[in-house]
Amino acid sequence: MNYEEAVAYIEETPKFTTKNKLEHTKECLHRLGDPQKKFRVIHVAGTNGKGSTCAFLTSVLREAGYSCGLFTSPHLVVINERFQINEKNIDDEAFLNAFEKVKKLSEELVAEGNYHPTYFEFLFLMGMVVFADAKVDYVILETGLGGRLDATTAVEDPAACVITSISFDHMQYLGDTIEAIAGEKAGIIVPGVPVIYDGNNPVAAEVIRKHAQELGSPYYEVRKEDAKIVRSTRSGIDFLFENEYYGNTVFSLPFIAEYQVMNGSLALKTIEVLKNQIPVSLEAVRKGLQETRWQGRMETVLPGVIVDGAHNEDGVEKFVETAAHFQEDCPLTLLFSAVDDKDYTDMIRTILGRISFRHVIVTQVGGYRKVPAEKLAEIFRKEGCPSAEACEDVEEAFRKALAVKGEDGMLFCVGSLYLVGEIKTAILKGIGK
Repeated sequence: MNYEEAVAYIEETPKFTTKNKLEHTKECLHRLGDPQKKFRVIHVAGTNGKGSTCAFLTSVLREAGYSCGLFTSPHLVVINERFQINEKNIDDEAFLNAFEKVKKLSEELVAEGNYHPTYFEFLFLMGMVVFADAKVDYVILETGLGGRLDATTAVEDPAACVITSISFDHMQYLGDTIEAIAGEKAGIIVPGVPVIYDGNNPVAAEVIRKHAQELGSPYYEVRKEDAKIVRSTRSGIDFLFENEYYGNTVFSLPFIAEYQVMNGSLALKTIEVLKNQIPVSLEAVRKGLQETRWQGRMETVLPGVIVDGAHNEDGVEKFVETAAHFQEDCPLTLLFSAVDDKDYTDMIRTILGRISFRHVIVTQVGGYRKVPAEKLAEIFRKEGCPSAEACEDVEEAFRKALAVKGEDGMLFCVGSLYLVGEIKTAILKGIGK
């Protein structure tokens, strides 16, 4: 198979079928030569902030001189984004090499009467092969859905486990209470392995703390009050992480969203906890945070144009907090879309409850999961936004939104990672430049 055929094969693998047992994934890894044993792993779970925290950790370790792999999901433009080595997507040759190994194993399993790996399992197995072949020192491993039964939990001896903020999402799979969701996320904790976690939700924090205690795992809680923002501008945020280890060091983040301070703080605490295993200089930490790049999370893609993949209650709340800071300084334009398994009515209500827009343009994304643009626009109108305009074609909608933004405003493109991917593809085509 060539690269295009390999990608098509993976994309045709069912995404939301019954998960295979974790023992099955462990068996797959063993038959692939246990690639996950050839590097150390920092395992990251949570509802929001996983990807950003992974990106901070990766950038810091790279700055310290370590070779680092990063496994994340979803991808926005090309599937290779899910596998990064030293902050660069793997090339098609490395992708194809790993694909052939996992496909061969999958065919053997089917011939034996076993299950074919699911979409995410297939990609996870590929990732472990990719990173072993590249001989990386460390892998920052982001869970897919949940934690307890997630394929990534087949890695049995991580250096540390990190759990970011927990809120309602994927409730059909993870449960309909914060306790249940936190329990699933806490399933990545391994006996004796340190866990660093977001302690801002007391209900979730209690579940994680209890689970860590039961397993004899050292636990370290990070809360918003542990950090103090010194300066916040359109180009980024400076903050202090107030503890003895870092002293009065001011850290800079290249993001405008204040919630990134929490994700940066989790990364800082993880580096502190692992200081004896993974020595990192203070200067490498500072520079690593400052030079972190992460797609689709309050990311400035063009001057005054920010894309954010916020697609659940907590993510939208955090988007609103950020955008509200800027509406006093300049007019805001919104380009919005959502897919049908999200509570888009509540998302729209939350956004309009805090922010007034010069204009709202609504489009549709997500293939079979799309919500018609006119349906979304009608909800905006019902919720008190008379200027909502429907535009089915994403590129045309983006052009219109850019024109409305003008020289004096800001444009936020929000509601779905599918939308972020489409906007990035449009920019690659030259739209907006």
